[in-house]
Amino acid sequence: MSAKFSPPYQPLLLRILHGLTGFSAIAAIATAFWTYNTYDGRWGRIPLPKFEAIEGIHGTFGLWTLLIFPFFVVYAFNRGQRRLIQSNSLNKLAQVGQPIWWYTLHRLVNTISILSLTFALFSGKMMSEKWLPQGELNHFWYSAHLVAWLILVVAIALHLLMSIKVGGVPLVLSMLNWRFRSQDSPALWREHLLHWRNNLSITLVKQWLSFSLLKILEILVLITLALAWIISLIKELS
Repeated sequence: MSAKFSPPYQPLLLRILHGLTGFSAIAAIATAFWTYNTYDGRWGRIPLPKFEAIEGIHGTFGLWTLLIFPFFVVYAFNRGQRRLIQSNSLNKLAQVGQPIWWYTLHRLVNTISILSLTFALFSGKMMSEKWLPQGELNHFWYSAHLVAWLILVVAIALHLLMSIKVGGVPLVLSMLNWRFRSQDSPALWREHLLHWRNNLSITLVKQWLSFSLLKILEILVLITLALAWIISLIKELS
């Protein structure tokens, strides 16, 4: 008699942060194309209604993503770091076609997805909402935002394809399953937070001393997101 199949389990907090970030980012991507289709269209259009308010809607979804994404970044680079690029990933990528090659490629794509979303959010925050309505299409940060949008679309597509390749449809569906184990209950989150806070200094010292590739990437991403807010605020006040 064959053993009963057990679908993969994803931590509840990961599913929540991943779901909120993914929904906001995909909505921002869709409205970004509609914005391009309305105000630009230099590289082609599709027959969508010309909806001038779409830029504001795109900005709202972008803002939601920018607010949620830092929490996902902290989780991904700490509790979820085994799903990201590792120090020995380059060696494992040499084993082309082997299972470990696919798993390593999946981790690389996950990491690129985070970096591409960071680039998209930063470049979007550098733009002015007046540019497109005024027909100013040649600004550097608008061009950068278009490139970031294209990279992000490819990264998300590869993320989905690699997830199916590595874990099949059950892995993808596991991110949509709202059941959780008792040790993963939200009722325990306060206890986990207090434990994490009490051990924060020791944890930070160990992480900073190790100064691994993931820690460097995490710091760069968080600094970039912080700069997006700071530079945008300075522009508004000046």
